[in-house]
Amino acid sequence: MDCPLLPSAERVNRFPAHNYCSFAWFIHNEPMLISPASDSWAGKVVPRAVFGGPRPTPIVQLHSGPMQGFAMLLYPQALQALTGLEISAHVERFSPMSEVFDAEWQALSAQVLSADDDMARVAVIEAFLEPRWQAVRAKGATSSTAMGDWVRALAAHAAASPWGHSARHVERRIKSWAGQPLRRLRRLDRVEQSFFEARDRHEAGDLSWADIAAWGGYADQAHLCRDIREITGHSPTELARGLDEDEGFWAYRIWR
Repeated sequence: MDCPLLPSAERVNRFPAHNYCSFAWFIHNEPMLISPASDSWAGKVVPRAVFGGPRPTPIVQLHSGPMQGFAMLLYPQALQALTGLEISAHVERFSPMSEVFDAEWQALSAQVLSADDDMARVAVIEAFLEPRWQAVRAKGATSSTAMGDWVRALAAHAAASPWGHSARHVERRIKSWAGQPLRRLRRLDRVEQSFFEARDRHEAGDLSWADIAAWGGYADQAHLCRDIREITGHSPTELARGLDEDEGFWAYRIWR
């Protein structure tokens, strides 16, 4: 028996701005991209296998019905080291994987789509990435850690690069690797850490946005609220309500 179709408001998925590169495979039912309007796919159904660069603004997608998908996230520097891709050319845009990557990566994409289940998809991706990642690490081309450590390591690596030590050269190198300037990466990292702290306190029933602002080193609560709205598209109050009541905020519940 077919399940009744949920109202449009309950078929919306919301995602925060982020510094990652995303690979998304839709096994069943590709979504329509609602926002940001600047993306060429806004108002259209995205490809079944789609690549996205870092996102300075939040994303909203709408599914026409039940869906099944699978995603992989990589730090921009890691993907740049693996592929040589110019990350800055893909900031805030989706592209079909077939238009971005070579035959080996396209073969990986096809295997992910045709795999029997998610565990098989994980195995396919691990078998593909492991030897390539080991080769990259052997060359000392990249470093990997959690978000804050990655940003700090990125800045240190850029400062030590053959490009020289001027601020402009370092900034240019970082943007080439990560797609966004260092000040933006640091800002996103601070918002992200503040969000994690706020979510933990919200779940414990002890959330004060003024305390979170002080904890995160913001000038005041208004400063924190502006950054949260820019990264998520919602005020802190709306975000807290969504975490409690709206399934479209599922990504925020598992974000870590």
